[in-house]
Amino acid sequence: MRFNHLRRREFITFLGGVAAGWPLAARAQQAAMPVIGFLNSGSPDAYADRIVAFREGLGQIGYIEGQNVMIDFRWAFGQYERLAGLAKELVRRPVHVLVATGGEPAALAAKSATSTIPIVFAIGGDPVKLGLAASYNRPGGNATGTTLLTAALEAKRLGLLHELVPRAATIGALLNPNYPAFDSQLKDLREAAQTIGLQLNILRANTDAEIEAAFETVNQHPIAALAVAAAPFFDTRRDKLVSLAARYAVPTVYQFREFATAGGLMSYGVSISHLYRQVGDYAGRILKGEKPADLPVVQPTKFELVINLKTAKVLGITVPQTLLVVADEVVD
Repeated sequence: MRFNHLRRREFITFLGGVAAGWPLAARAQQAAMPVIGFLNSGSPDAYADRIVAFREGLGQIGYIEGQNVMIDFRWAFGQYERLAGLAKELVRRPVHVLVATGGEPAALAAKSATSTIPIVFAIGGDPVKLGLAASYNRPGGNATGTTLLTAALEAKRLGLLHELVPRAATIGALLNPNYPAFDSQLKDLREAAQTIGLQLNILRANTDAEIEAAFETVNQHPIAALAVAAAPFFDTRRDKLVSLAARYAVPTVYQFREFATAGGLMSYGVSISHLYRQVGDYAGRILKGEKPADLPVVQPTKFELVINLKTAKVLGITVPQTLLVVADEVVD
């Protein structure tokens, strides 16, 4: 009996030791997983579809979150001044790859935070002019990624809006003055307006209150249409912008199809999901040993024109056949 009693006690002790070891083993396995730091200028809601695309890109390389890779997210919610501190948090963690998305502010914050951890960015402008890469084909440093060229399409969007409302003598342009591409956006818009023969009313917004004030200005002045310029802050306020445009019945053009499918009149820009898959692909390839310096910066090859016919009808706008023919998607 004493022998059996001792064996039983030893067995219970053994089980207890195994059970106690399970959390340690789990923690050790988690610690052994590579960690991707994901820094973004916007918010989880606004970037939900893009996160899905990013995970798909990782999956194509063989990385599944929670199984063989961890992702640590940091969101600035359109408050660019928070990005420097968030980037430093991820660098201190440390992470194996730092993904910086949501435009230039996140990419520049990541670049300032580390010169050794590989960075994969998604920006709207020229990475060479910004100092993020030595060249498109051979970035040369610790950063590479994708450029969406969103900030370079302001003139094109203004032209499309003018084609949609050709009788408009004055068009408003809503820009975020804190966005690094602001000066170039402003220059492009003014030059395009002069070429077309339009009066351009420049509106600035960096807060919710300023967005509302901008639409009040549109309502109180003879501004027949509005072009919302590319900016991560505006992406985080998509529903607000679309709602205000509907409330004041102002024809508006945006940068991404998500605005048009959410009820906005028209959008023109890149296929954002495709490029976020590319960001995931690059992050996975770097985890497997490739170097950012050798991975060329990816540029978009396809641009999407999306027109919401339902919204056009509410606004009393007849969409020209010339636009319908070239539209990639018509929402009705």
